[in-house]
Amino acid sequence: MSLIRRAFKPIVRPVLHCYFRFARPLTLGAFGMVIDGTGRVFLVKHSYIDGWHLPGGGVEPGETVHSALARELAEEGNIKLKGQPQLFSIYFNQRISRRDHVVLFVCRHCRQVSRPRIPNLEIVAAGFFLPDALPDGATDGTRRRLAEIAGAARSAEW
Repeated sequence: MSLIRRAFKPIVRPVLHCYFRFARPLTLGAFGMVIDGTGRVFLVKHSYIDGWHLPGGGVEPGETVHSALARELAEEGNIKLKGQPQLFSIYFNQRISRRDHVVLFVCRHCRQVSRPRIPNLEIVAAGFFLPDALPDGATDGTRRRLAEIAGAARSAEW
């Protein structure tokens, strides 16, 4: 490595990281397919978007996807993870932006510590449903993820 390059490396690298952070930001979401002992899946209905969805949300700066998942499950459903969730897939979510990705976990080892406090500002309804008896308004994305868990081919897009 040249002397000039070595001298500027401590300066250039942080500057490039800062540039890429603002020029090409990436957003990441952590979502959970929470399945109880009877095979029911937990879904939520938000106040700000139509339909029934899997619980989850954005990974905050400085947060791991696992801690984001645990936080979102607690916030949206009073659900506490008891074991490691299983990484199922990573999806590109171009409907949100050209830089959005979603990490989906299957959560079979968890418990609901109490019923969700609903309605609140974010969640207007929540509950466990059998995959073949989903509520009206379950989103296409939710239905596709359930089909993939059941063995259908996995998509690269949310």
